[in-house]
Amino acid sequence: MGCAQHKRRLGRPGVDCYCQHDSGASVLHLQFLINEGALVTACADGILHLWNLRQKRPAILHSLKFNKELITCCHLPFQSKWLYVGTERGNTHIVNIESFVLSGYVVMWNKTIELSTKSHPGPVVHLSDTPRDEGKLLIGYESGTIVLWDLRCKRADVRFYYDEAIHSIGWHHEGRQFMCSHSDGSLTVWNVKNPSRPFQVTIPHGKNQRDGKKPDSCKPILKVEYRTCKNSEPFVIFSGGLSYDKACRRPSLTIMHGKAITVLEMDHPIVDFITLCETPYPNEFQEPYAVAVLLEKDIIVVDLTQSNFPVFENPYSMDIHESPVTCTEYFADCPPELIPVLYSVGAKHKKQGYSSKEWPITGGAWNIGTQTYPEIIVTGHADGSIKFWDASAITLQMLYKLKTSKVFEKSKVGEGKQTAEIVEEDPLAVQMISWCPESRVFCVAGISAYVIVYRFSKHDAVTVIESLDVRLQYEVEDIITPDPDTIISPFTEPSSQPLTPKCRNLSGSANIVTCEGPLKDSIPCLNVKSRPVRMPPGYQAELVIQLVWVDGEPPQQITSLTISSAYGLVALGNCNGLAVVDYIQKTVLLSMGTIDLYGSSDPYQRQPRSPRKTKQLASGLTELSDSPVSLELERCKSPTSDHVNGHCTSPTSQTCSSGKRISSADGTKANRRGPGRPPFRKAQSAACMEISLPVTSEETRESSFSRSRSSSVSSIDKETKEAITALYFMETFARKCDQAPSPCLWVGTSLGMVLIITLNMPSTEEQRLTEPVMVSPSGTVLVLKGAILTFSCLDCMGSYLRPPYEIWRDQNSLDDNEKSRKRKLVMFSPSSSQDMGDHQFAVVCSEKQAKVFSLPSQTCLYVHNITETSFLLRADVVTLCNSVLLACFCANGHIMTISLPSLRPMLDVNYLPLTDMRIARTFCFTNGGQALYLTSPTEIQRITYSQEMCDSLQDTLGDLFSLVETPEAQNKGFLKGLFGGSGQTLDREELFGEATAGKASRSLAQHIPGQGGLEGVKGAATGVAADLYRARIGLDERGQRLGELEERTAGMMSSAEAFSKHAHELMLKYKDKKWYQF
Repeated sequence: MGCAQHKRRLGRPGVDCYCQHDSGASVLHLQFLINEGALVTACADGILHLWNLRQKRPAILHSLKFNKELITCCHLPFQSKWLYVGTERGNTHIVNIESFVLSGYVVMWNKTIELSTKSHPGPVVHLSDTPRDEGKLLIGYESGTIVLWDLRCKRADVRFYYDEAIHSIGWHHEGRQFMCSHSDGSLTVWNVKNPSRPFQVTIPHGKNQRDGKKPDSCKPILKVEYRTCKNSEPFVIFSGGLSYDKACRRPSLTIMHGKAITVLEMDHPIVDFITLCETPYPNEFQEPYAVAVLLEKDIIVVDLTQSNFPVFENPYSMDIHESPVTCTEYFADCPPELIPVLYSVGAKHKKQGYSSKEWPITGGAWNIGTQTYPEIIVTGHADGSIKFWDASAITLQMLYKLKTSKVFEKSKVGEGKQTAEIVEEDPLAVQMISWCPESRVFCVAGISAYVIVYRFSKHDAVTVIESLDVRLQYEVEDIITPDPDTIISPFTEPSSQPLTPKCRNLSGSANIVTCEGPLKDSIPCLNVKSRPVRMPPGYQAELVIQLVWVDGEPPQQITSLTISSAYGLVALGNCNGLAVVDYIQKTVLLSMGTIDLYGSSDPYQRQPRSPRKTKQLASGLTELSDSPVSLELERCKSPTSDHVNGHCTSPTSQTCSSGKRISSADGTKANRRGPGRPPFRKAQSAACMEISLPVTSEETRESSFSRSRSSSVSSIDKETKEAITALYFMETFARKCDQAPSPCLWVGTSLGMVLIITLNMPSTEEQRLTEPVMVSPSGTVLVLKGAILTFSCLDCMGSYLRPPYEIWRDQNSLDDNEKSRKRKLVMFSPSSSQDMGDHQFAVVCSEKQAKVFSLPSQTCLYVHNITETSFLLRADVVTLCNSVLLACFCANGHIMTISLPSLRPMLDVNYLPLTDMRIARTFCFTNGGQALYLTSPTEIQRITYSQEMCDSLQDTLGDLFSLVETPEAQNKGFLKGLFGGSGQTLDREELFGEATAGKASRSLAQHIPGQGGLEGVKGAATGVAADLYRARIGLDERGQRLGELEERTAGMMSSAEAFSKHAHELMLKYKDKKWYQF
C-alpha cells in the first residue's frame, strides 16, 4: 500500500512491514516483481525505487531519477525484467529492472498519433501488453486516445479515439477486446479489429431516458478491471461512477457479474483496488476470488466466491484513529492469561457477516522471537471509547473495545443551552486511564469531569449503575476586593469530611455578586442511566463519579487519577483539590481543597495580593494573554504554568480579582458573557497569594525552588492554581515516627509540593465491607522544583516495590464458590520496620528534578537536577534487565534514563523535539526499555532504548518474501497454437538491449545506487541464528528449484515415452501397407 511518504506491506496475519522514502514524496505506483522478492515504487518527485524484500528490513537497491518528466503509470509484464514507464509528457520509457538503467528504446508521443492530429494526447494513463501478443503494447492517453503500438516494427498498429477522458483500461483474457472507464461514468468495450467505434457503451449507474436518449452523465469511473471466469459470467469491477443526483452517497465499489449489479458502500474514500486471481498469466481465465480495496484509512478484502460478497475479517489494525486518540498507556509484562481473555470477550462483540474463509493474503512468515512477553497498549478516544491492543509482537492487534457512552444517557436533540455539559464537542473524550492488570480493575477519566470504575467479568449482567456526585470547588466565584487592612487566614484544619463551598468576606462587608438567571448547582455534566442496564461480558461499569457544578461554576477537568484494587479506593484531583472515593462501599471519603491538605504544615507564607485600582483591574485582566514574555522564559516555562496534562488552567482563563469593589455599572458591563456567568473567576488555592518559600539554611536555599510572585500582570500570567498533578497508592511510612508501613496516598502538586495522606483501613475483610475507611492528611510535606510527575517506592536493596493489588475474581460467576470467595490481596511490603531495617526509598520526580528520600526518616539521600533550560513531559519508573530506572522524556526532545536509587545519569539521547502537543499527550514509558507515542493522527510509534531488545529485534522481525511454486501456463494445444490462439513470445532482451536499442540519453534520467545490499548484509549478519536462518532459506530455495527440475524432467520423460509408444504403434499399423494403400 502506497501512502503519502511511506509504504506498508501486509501478508499473512502477523506480517506487517512499514517503510519510508527519505525524500518524503508521495507514493504513486507500486509494482511487485512476482516471486522475485522485489518491489518497484514510483514517487511524485519522478524517482523510481527498487526495494529488496528478501531481507527482514527492506531497503532500496537502486533508484532512477527522471530529470525532465514525471511518472504517471508503470507496467511490468509477468516474468519480464523490462518495466514500461509512462510520463506526463506522453512518452513511454523502458527500464531494465536488473541494472535499473533506461533502455535506448523510447516510444515518443508524436510517433503514436497521426500526423493530422493537432493536439497533444495528454499524459499516459495506461500501459499493458496484449494477452495474445507480447509484441503489442497498448498505450492509453488521458485525452481519450488509445494506441496499439507494435514494439517490433516501432509503429502504431491501431488507434482508437473517444470523446471522454480515459482513467483506466482492462483486457479480456483472449486479447480481442478491452474495456475503458471514462470521466462521464461510462464503460466502453472495444474490439481490436474494429477501432472506428466502441463495440459497447454503458453507463452502469445512469438513468435510462424514455425517449431513447443517452443516459445522464455520472461521476468518473476511476478504475475498472475486467476479469473472466471459465464457468460463469465475467466480473466487471469498478470504483466511482455514481449518479450526481445522489450527493450524500458514500464512496462505493461496484461489482457487475452477468446481469447482477452490486454496489458496496465504503466508510472512507477509495484510493485503489486490485483483484486477486488464481493465475498470474494474462492470457488465461483469471478466475477472481477476492478484491482488495485500499481506503484512505482502512483496507478491506471482498469475497467474490459468494453471491452476497461478504468481507473478510481484517487481522490488521489499519486505523487506530477511528475516533481521534486522546490518551495512551503502555503495559508490558502483563499477566499471560490477560490477552486471551480480552480477545475472547472482544470476539463476541465483533460484527457478524464476515466471510467464513481465511484471510486470502498469505505472503511472508511471522516470527515470534525469543524476548516475547505480554504487552498491551490502551488507547482512549474522543468519542469515549477505549481500545485494548495486543502489542506482544511487531504487529498491533485489537483485542477489545469498551464504550463509555453505554453508561450515560444520550443527549436529546433540542435541549440546546439547557444542558450542563461543559464542552459541546466530544463530551465523552477520554483524558486519563488507570488500570490494574492483575485485578482487572479499570478506571477512566473524561473531559466532562467524570470517572468510571469498571470490573471485569466473563458473564453478562443486568444491573443499575451507581453514581456519586462530588463537590470539589474550593470557593464560590465572586467579584470582591479585599481590604488591605483586613487579613483573614485562608487555612483551615484538615477534615475527613467533604468540604462545602465557602464564600469568604475578605473586605469586611457583604459580597455582592450580580448574576442573571438561575445558577446551576449540584448538577453533573452528564446524566447516568438510571434504569437497569444489560452489560455484556467484559468490562462492566460499577461506579460513576462525577464532579458537579457549584453555584453556577462548572467543575474543573481532572488532572490526575489513580486506583488501588487492594484498598478499593479511587483518587482524583484537579486544580481545586483532591477527592478520594471508596468504590466498594460507594462513598466519598475525602473532598478537600488543596490548601486544606496542608493544614498547619503549609511551608509557604501566603499573604493577600496587593490592592489594585479599579481601572488597573479592568485593563490588566483583559491583557493577560497579550503580555510579552521573554523568549528565554517561554522556553523554560513548564506546561503546567499554562496547561496541566494538556488542559488550560492558566489565570488568563481563570483569573483572580483584587483591588476595590467594582461598582454596579462596571459589574453589569463585566457580566455581558451571559446570565449566571460571572466575568472573572477568583483563582483558588495558592494562585491568589503572595508565595515565598522560607529559607532556613544555605543548603535549603540551594535545593529549594523560590516561587515569589508579585502583583504585576506578567507574574500572574506565568502562574496557575495549585493543581493536583500526581497521585500514587503505596504501603509506606507516612510520618517520621511511624514504626511500620501503612497504606498511604502520595499527592503531588503543580507547585512541587508532595503531601502524604494516611489511609486507616478496617482490620478484616468483613469489616472492610461495612466500616468506613478513615482518610486524613499526615502533615508530611516534601518540596521539589517544578510540578510533580511521578512517584515510586523501592525497598532497602533498591528493588522495585509494586503497589499491593487484589487477585481477580468474577463477581458475576455462575459458580457459587467463585462468587462468594473472599478478597485475596497480594502485598509486597513487610509488615514491620524491622524487616525493612530502617530504610525504604521513595522516588519522586518533578518536571525539573528527581529526589530519593529515605523512609521513615524522610532524609533526602539523592538529588538530581534533570534539566534547567527545559522541562519534563513524562517520567516513569520502569524495570529493565532486573534493574530499576527512571525514564524521562524532555520537551527539548531528549530521552534520559537515570539509575535508582543513586540517580546517576545513564542515557541522554536527543531523539525527538516537541513539535506537536499530540506527542506530549501520548508519550509513555513501560518496562523492558520501551516507549511509545502517537507520531501522527493514525500511527503509533514504538521505540526502545534497550540494547538487549535491539539485539533480538532482528529475530523478531518477520520475513516478507517466501518463495512459491509458479503455476504452469495452460497448454493451448496444437490447433490453437497453429491458428493464433496462444500468445506470441517476444525476445525483449534483443529488442530493448543496448546492442539493438543503444544507450539512453544521460539527460533523461540519473541512476542512484542504493545502500540496500550493504544494509541487508549487515542486518543478516547479526548473530548465529540469522546465519543459520539465511542458510536454511537458501537450502529451501535450492531444494524447491531442484524439486521443480525433477518434476519437469519426469514429465518430459513420460511425454517422451508416450510419444515413442504412439510412434511405434503407428509404425506397426502402416508397416506392411503399400504406397497406394495410403
